[in-house]
Amino acid sequence: MIRRFGEAPRRDQTYRVRPGAYALLPRDGQLLLTCQYGPAPDIQLPGGGIDEGESPIPALHREVYEETGWKIATPKRIGAFRRFVYMPEYDLWAEKICHIYTARPVLQLSEPVEKDHVALWMRIEDASEVLGNAGDQYFAALLARLS
Repeated sequence: MIRRFGEAPRRDQTYRVRPGAYALLPRDGQLLLTCQYGPAPDIQLPGGGIDEGESPIPALHREVYEETGWKIATPKRIGAFRRFVYMPEYDLWAEKICHIYTARPVLQLSEPVEKDHVALWMRIEDASEVLGNAGDQYFAALLARLS
């Protein structure tokens, strides 16, 4: 069973399962995060949906690059969680299955290419306080305890 964070699913709503891959990217006591400004500001772990026919690791590399501009190495899966949310950018009610990885940010190739995203660095200890959802907060706090 995958642990759920956030609100319980609404009984009057149908949800589409949406798997995704997300990364904790530590470097020198800091964590590489992304801030998505649209439709509302939200600090997140870099990552996102796994496209149909795509495997989680290539999706992780693609999403981290799109949202931060960074190339990563040595991803390792550390857990998963699910959350039930409305995704206004897709007009979609989703059961997000969030696969969480740690990886090493190795090279900034560009600025983020995803619209309304900005890469930012934050102390690992502070990240769990500002991330926009409880699942991301949980895994950032776990990383802080292990660092």
